[in-house]
Amino acid sequence: MANFVAPEIKKFAPWDYVVFAGLFLVSASIGVFFAIKERKKKSSKDFLVGGRQMTCGPIAFSLTSSFMSAVTVLGTPSEVYRYGASFILFFLSYTLVIVFTAELFVPVFYRSGITSTYEYLELRFNKVVRFAATLIYILQTILYTGIVVYAPSLALNQVTGFDLWGSVAATGLVCTFYCTLGGLKAVVWTDAFQMMVMVAGFATVLIRGSILNGGPSSIWQHASEGSRLNIFDFDVDPLRRHTLWTIAIGGTFTWLGIYGVNQSTIQRCISCKSERQAKLALYLNLVGLWIVLVCAVFSGLVMYSHYRDCDPWTADFISAPDQLMPYFVMDIFASMPGVPGLFVACAFSGTLSTVAASINALATVTFEDFVKKVFPDLSEKTGTWVSKGLCVLFGALCTAMAAASLTIHGMCGGPMLGLFSLGILFPCANWKGATGGLVAGIALAPLLADTWYSLSYLYFSAVGCLGCAAAGLLLSIVTGPQREEDIPPVLLKPLCCWRGVRHRSRRVDLDNNIPQVTAKKPRREDSLQSKAENKTERHPPGYNPEEKSYTNMGMESRL
Repeated sequence: MANFVAPEIKKFAPWDYVVFAGLFLVSASIGVFFAIKERKKKSSKDFLVGGRQMTCGPIAFSLTSSFMSAVTVLGTPSEVYRYGASFILFFLSYTLVIVFTAELFVPVFYRSGITSTYEYLELRFNKVVRFAATLIYILQTILYTGIVVYAPSLALNQVTGFDLWGSVAATGLVCTFYCTLGGLKAVVWTDAFQMMVMVAGFATVLIRGSILNGGPSSIWQHASEGSRLNIFDFDVDPLRRHTLWTIAIGGTFTWLGIYGVNQSTIQRCISCKSERQAKLALYLNLVGLWIVLVCAVFSGLVMYSHYRDCDPWTADFISAPDQLMPYFVMDIFASMPGVPGLFVACAFSGTLSTVAASINALATVTFEDFVKKVFPDLSEKTGTWVSKGLCVLFGALCTAMAAASLTIHGMCGGPMLGLFSLGILFPCANWKGATGGLVAGIALAPLLADTWYSLSYLYFSAVGCLGCAAAGLLLSIVTGPQREEDIPPVLLKPLCCWRGVRHRSRRVDLDNNIPQVTAKKPRREDSLQSKAENKTERHPPGYNPEEKSYTNMGMESRL
């Protein structure tokens, strides 16, 4: 048994705890730093969206760190170890998702001047659609965040002896602490630090694992002999777990529901000082996603090379596949105290960043979609304290839900993507179609999960999205399509040129959802204006011709 090591379960050494505790200490310190630095800024916008003056660099790091959670750090190498390196094809999904998000969704959200993505749904449809979507998002995010906290804690507990509920409580407490103190800026900069820890953890595993297993060429040979490099599978069968089509199509829908219309992503994008900076953040984030993906996939191949003659899972050394990576780390670094702690810090960096981003997003949508509706005259100072209180509340809820189910994420993400796509891409869609489509998409997803259980999990979001959009369009046509003059053009980015959609000056009454058109009638002298003036006037409010980009403005000014 080449490369076989005695199967006893290793435990954390004191230095491992020191390194791991350092991650939490630095994260909490960043929150304290921004609490002191931003203490004179009393606006809730400063707390929730960083004053809308962020730049692309830290936002890119934050996005990558948040959506590469510990589930990815532990789960992807295990997936590659068991099924092969076809997971690398997710680089196609990530690319398509970022392009769609940057070129389709972000421009609409950014130019409309909203803070909560669900404000868009009220502007485009009505309050009922907005509040229904907000409630679904809150439920989905709390449950998903609970899994993000619990799953890695359980896996690490089983292998390293790391206390399960101690790590769950510590994660929730630290995230709530720096979110509440420092707001979005603390979340973003802590994410940037945690991203570096994540890459460092992967790098140590790859270097040590490669040395122990004869180098990259030997690892590659072992993977080839074990059929772990059969990457391209062109089978169109939707029941297959991972093929080129399930990953490229299903993976795109799944991740687009996470990226394109997710409050956590959009909130950080609209916090940028210009639309150009927001797009740059997304494309830089794509590079980060590729790097983490390559590290995770190659870690799985290294792990396969190491255990090719004795699988710890089938040998009952571990009780679940997600314990493979922690077991591997404790194995190869048994004589190097402190290094296992670095990898655990790597895994929990993903957890901390995901949880913190979720808490901040939950506080934002609750404040914007509910609190401000009930108490429209709140002062900025009171609004900030309410936002901080919401961070504490959702931090506690996410920690308490640490044992909930992950299924809700796939069931809600697709229909939510379909709902926003319906509003942005199809001008004829009305509020009745949007409501019915959302219900139909969610109903279809549970039905699919209960009956057609063999369908690839990557297609769940696609079915929910397309079901929502199709039902929404059909209901809109039956009940009477939306009139083009009732929709501010800034809220649309239709699939094809929609006749009649012009950037006219409008004022939107959010309470009654009735756009007031104030466009002037054409005059003869208008045709005599210079070409340059006409070009400038075609842009909605907020366009900066010097930067060739849109800058942040209030929603009322935009619309």
